[in-house]
Amino acid sequence: MAPTPMTRGRYAPPAPRRRLTATSADGSRLHVEIHGTDEPGAPAVVLSHGWTCSTAFWAPVVRDLAADHKVVLYDQRGHGRTPAVGPRGYTTTALADDLVAVLGAALEPGERAVLAGHSMGGMTMMASSERPEFRERAAAVLLCSTGCANLSAESLVIPMRSPGGRRIAHQIVLGSRAPLGPVTALAKRILKYATMGPAATPEQVEACARIVHACPAGVRSRWGKVLAGLELTGGAARLDVPTAIVAGTADRLTPIVQSRRLASVLPDFLGLTELPGAGHMTPIEEPDAVIGRIRELVRDHLRSGGTTTTDLKETAR
Repeated sequence: MAPTPMTRGRYAPPAPRRRLTATSADGSRLHVEIHGTDEPGAPAVVLSHGWTCSTAFWAPVVRDLAADHKVVLYDQRGHGRTPAVGPRGYTTTALADDLVAVLGAALEPGERAVLAGHSMGGMTMMASSERPEFRERAAAVLLCSTGCANLSAESLVIPMRSPGGRRIAHQIVLGSRAPLGPVTALAKRILKYATMGPAATPEQVEACARIVHACPAGVRSRWGKVLAGLELTGGAARLDVPTAIVAGTADRLTPIVQSRRLASVLPDFLGLTELPGAGHMTPIEEPDAVIGRIRELVRDHLRSGGTTTTDLKETAR
């Protein structure tokens, strides 16, 4: 039986105000949740989780933002409550298709949002950068602990000197179908080493382990193979909405060099926040930093009612 998310405390996922289903281009049905205020004109935030995670991963971020935002989050295909698909349904094109479907289903006509993506969720933003539907909806973007290319060779989970050796070793790990099994003390130590910083608390490790171990092995493997061959540099270079980055300096999965490379290609780059000692799971390890950056993006780029600062400038001309 798959483990369940935390049920108490900051890392327990809150109940959504509304649930709905978005239908992607290939017919895949995506689980979507809407949290927060239903006040007219409340700013909207859309959250996209990473590989082996689920909507539960955003719990501390949702708990804060829901006080005065409309918060939309969804399970990537095969994760959480979104069903798995056939072997050909795991691609960066599918990531973009799914995000576009969620934006269309969860946002009102003309409504814009600040989008935040963690790891594969950030890659989803890059994959979507040329979609008209994405451009119409995204007022600003926050990329958390993510990269656009060469992940296998630059990952530091398996400490090998040779980039070629690291590439092969990490490709094997990413594509593995081995079951993770129950959440044991040993499993949590392994997960913490691979994905979190040394200061991660036992509660944070427990929350992440329950989420990651719930991901089906086949889904983990298929998406892992996509990540192993990822090349989204062009998508990042065309992500021309205001974009900020948050990353941990102790991230072994997507080392800080990945974020610095992103910073060099983003056309409307707002800055890189480096979190000393944090690992890959920044929305859980450092939720206050992630929340603070999202709130800044809402303040600077999204007005009430979905009007953006760009809209106001154009109106004034």
